[in-house]
Amino acid sequence: MAEQNPFLNHQVQLRGEGMNKKQLKEIHNGLRTLHTLEIMAVNIYKYQISNKNVDLKPHLIAAMQNEMRHVEDFIVKLLEYGMKPSPIRWAYWIVGLCFGFGSRILGRQQILKTGIWVEKKAVHHYQELLDTIDWDEDTRPIVAKNQEDERHHIALWQSLLKK
Repeated sequence: MAEQNPFLNHQVQLRGEGMNKKQLKEIHNGLRTLHTLEIMAVNIYKYQISNKNVDLKPHLIAAMQNEMRHVEDFIVKLLEYGMKPSPIRWAYWIVGLCFGFGSRILGRQQILKTGIWVEKKAVHHYQELLDTIDWDEDTRPIVAKNQEDERHHIALWQSLLKK
């Protein structure tokens, strides 16, 4: 009797077999882009968090956690396709640190404005990738869900900016 792996998530599947090279290349580029940009987003929120803006702190922690889930979504998809993340993702880690820490230094309003600006860019980028890539039936809903999460971040940051 074969031993079962209790850690194997049955949603994990090896993907890409039977797909043409053009479609695989587009998916690879799209997943790499999304993974890299989500790494940046995690760091933006991570480095915006301080004890100074206590009213924002739980929201920033939750946003960072959400972005970490997105990173996880995209690294899993990359690996399912037998693909690797971008070798220059470290640069986006640094960009996220700069945006996050820089906006934190400039205060609460700039933290919120940075969040709105970055998330609007993300929503636009997600839409571009949804429109131009022939995603598989399991990956497309993840990309769309993550885009919707970014829309919720925009709405939250805008509502907090008005207060």
